[in-house]
Order: sequence, then structure tokens, then C-alpha cells
Amino acid sequence: MEVNITARKLVVPVLVGLALVAGILVGRSSPAPAPARLDQRAPFGFSKVVFLSHVNTRSMPIFPGDPKVRLRPIFTVPDDGFRLQLMRIGEHTGTHWGSPCHFNLGEPCADELAARDFFLPAVVIDARRQTRRNVDYALTVRALRRFEARHGRIPKGAMVIMWTGFQGRWDKPKAYVNRKADGLLHYPGISKGATRWLMRQRDLRGLGIDTLGVDPGIDETFGTNTLLLRNHRIHLENLAHLGRMQPNGGWVVVGGVRNRRGSGSPATVYGLVP
Repeated sequence: MEVNITARKLVVPVLVGLALVAGILVGRSSPAPAPARLDQRAPFGFSKVVFLSHVNTRSMPIFPGDPKVRLRPIFTVPDDGFRLQLMRIGEHTGTHWGSPCHFNLGEPCADELAARDFFLPAVVIDARRQTRRNVDYALTVRALRRFEARHGRIPKGAMVIMWTGFQGRWDKPKAYVNRKADGLLHYPGISKGATRWLMRQRDLRGLGIDTLGVDPGIDETFGTNTLLLRNHRIHLENLAHLGRMQPNGGWVVVGGVRNRRGSGSPATVYGLVP
């Protein structure tokens, strides 16, 4: 037994030494490995990643009555060695998401939502033709059925986004808000009937739109939002660049902050394009 132990003690250093020598020789005779290249491919097999959110500015459109946006530098690189801005903004200003407690008591707030609530399959329904004819147009069940006949079934648990074309008015706040002489806001939205159908038939997880809200502007009862925002469903409002998405097969990833008891958050929204 003593001989075997001694032999093992001798063999191990020899093997390690040979391995080191071999490594040195290989290193001398082989070219240096090429530097790693940054993988530019989109994740999860998608073709590209796009922004679906606007950049926040002090002059961007806000819902009437919401606090004005404040955005100003308080530290600069020349004076302080770093740059930092002070931001004052409502939870539902700019591109944003809304949590269920935004309209309903006893429903989850921002800090009570799950991570999966912000990562959803997405469809984009192009309603620009209808909204050009009628600025107060509300998306219908019939329109949803036409969409499915052309682009395939809306996935279970999806974020259903209405592309109205109002994103093109973003840099003209008065035209975007579109308050008329009757005192009402006039922009398109999603009907309660379509929302209810999506909830019952397609297990809807969220609604999105490129206007101030998923409710048609003339609906001062916010019927669609009140119906939608329950059971971890969210909304996305003031979306941008919807033409970069495919009608079906994409996904959305929603960023933002989770305030304690928050009703939502300004957000960077990413679209994953198939």
C-alpha cells in the first residue's frame, strides 16, 4: 500500500508537468485566437429588435390635467465630472404602461405584477384607414375577425395593439390631444365589445395603442380601461413605430419602473420582430 501511494505522488506531478509543457508548445506553434465578435443577431430567433416608445421631452403631449414634464440637467460633465438630469413626470405620461389598480380598487399595482406580465406575444392591427375616415373610430369584434382571417389567429395571452396612425401627430401636441369645441378629446380607441371578446375568446393579457389611451377619446367613462385592467392585464399607451412590427408573430418586452403602489410607469417598450 505504501508503494502505491508513493507511486501516485510521483505520477501526478509528472502528468501535470507534461500538460504544462504541451500547453506551452501548442501556444508557440498555434496562432492566437481571433478576438470575439459581438453577436448582432436578435434574441430568441427573432430577426430584429425595435423601439416602440417615444423619447421623453418637456414638450411632448400629455393627458389634460396631468403634471407638466420637467427635465433639466443638475450635474454636467464640465462642472461635476458626470451628467445627471432631474426628471418630474406622471406615471402615465409619454409611452407608458398601466397596472390594474389604475382604474380598479383591489387589483394589483405596479409592485404586485409578475415579470411575465411584461413579456407578451403581440399582434398589431392596422386601423389607419378607418381612423382617417372617422377620428372617433372604435375597434370592433368584426375588425378582429377580419384581422384573423388575413393574418391568423390572435395568440392566447397576447398584447393586442391598435395602430391608429396618431403616432404621426406626436410632435404636434395639440393635434395629438385633439380637443375640439365640444370639450371632448377626439382620437380613436378600442371598443368595450372588442375588449370583452378578446378577454373571453383569446385570454387577452393587454391592449396597446398609439394614442393617449385605449379608450376612444370621447369616452369619459374610460369603459375599456375599467374592463381591461384586472387580473394582471395591462395597457400600453402612446406607442410609437408600430409600422416596424409584423401583424402577427412578434413579441413585446416592456420596461419601466415599479413604484410602490404605482398605477403604471413611463416605459421603454421593445418589439421583437419575427
